[in-house]
Amino acid sequence: MTLSALTGVLQGRADDRLAEVVARLEGFLSSDPDLSFQVAAFHDGAPVLDAWGGPHLGEHSVTVPYSVTKNTIGLSVGLLVERGDLDLDERVSHYWPEFAAKGKGAVTVRQLLSHQAGLPQATPSLSWEELLDHHAGAERLAASWPFWHPGSAFGYHAITIGNLGDELVYRVTGRTLHEFYEQEIRAPHDVDFFLGLPASEEGRLVDLLPMIRPVSDTTEPAFSALGPVVFASMAGDVDLALSPRSWRYGHPAGSGTGTARGLARLFAAAVTGIDANPAFLSADTVSQIGQQQIRGYDEVLHQHDRAHAIVFQKPSQQLAFGGPRAFGHDGAMGALACVDPDTGLSFAWTIVRGPWPGGADPRAVALARDLGRILS
Repeated sequence: MTLSALTGVLQGRADDRLAEVVARLEGFLSSDPDLSFQVAAFHDGAPVLDAWGGPHLGEHSVTVPYSVTKNTIGLSVGLLVERGDLDLDERVSHYWPEFAAKGKGAVTVRQLLSHQAGLPQATPSLSWEELLDHHAGAERLAASWPFWHPGSAFGYHAITIGNLGDELVYRVTGRTLHEFYEQEIRAPHDVDFFLGLPASEEGRLVDLLPMIRPVSDTTEPAFSALGPVVFASMAGDVDLALSPRSWRYGHPAGSGTGTARGLARLFAAAVTGIDANPAFLSADTVSQIGQQQIRGYDEVLHQHDRAHAIVFQKPSQQLAFGGPRAFGHDGAMGALACVDPDTGLSFAWTIVRGPWPGGADPRAVALARDLGRILS
């Protein structure tokens, strides 16, 4: 498939069927001179959109899209499920015996990876030294009492799901999540998204810019008893996206580094296949990891319509990026990467300065949904 070159304020390439989308993207840039984004989409494994614009990002720029990084956990787990090495309904302690401490012996892999285990933080709270370590944070979490009886509620394990997922992969494979993702997924499929940015790629990194709160916004944060506890570590001397220590390590919950093209390619390689190669996950495995596990009130974020699959987010009123079988993950500063198996669309959006108050940029959410409609 030949894509047409984009030579105006929007740079890149696009399928001719996407004239409406191209015009919308050009409008975004024209109305906001500071806006800088990358956007990419594959349809049934073929690239249909690969574009960028704005003063801060080029074609090969990489950013840290915060929790969009969690997609690497979900797809790595999916590959272990695909190979029969990991059973979602098995107890976590079957693979990781120490995890059974403090009343967690019955917690399943399914519960752990859908934010139901009650471990969004350890007691006492984890330090950055423990979070940015392949085992230390996980050991502390395994030795902690959960904040709720596992399975009785759910709450966003914003950072700790990276440590928990890393240790689980290690217990199953003998390799860290970083090693498994690099060797089995990223390198074989030429995915421009890293867990731990190599020194050779550091010149491509563009720092995120802070969100700007509108003067007219006078809303107060909703009360959450757990929120201040869960994010206690975030008050330390490390910024998840901006600190070299963080992105050089590549925390799988929030400090991976790459391009929108790389993220869209990652999902396409997993679900539809790319470059005339089959998908590395079967349709059955995609259905398992993309199936909604929990929906409703989030104990950590105080949100009433939050939905999760295995690690991934599911579409909801506040994140309506696709149909009922779609899954993916957004990031705190506006980025989004997702896939819809029913339309064959893999989509990603990265941005330097996300709109207030954070979470997936509404423009990206609407684009993902509309691209699926146009191309299906």
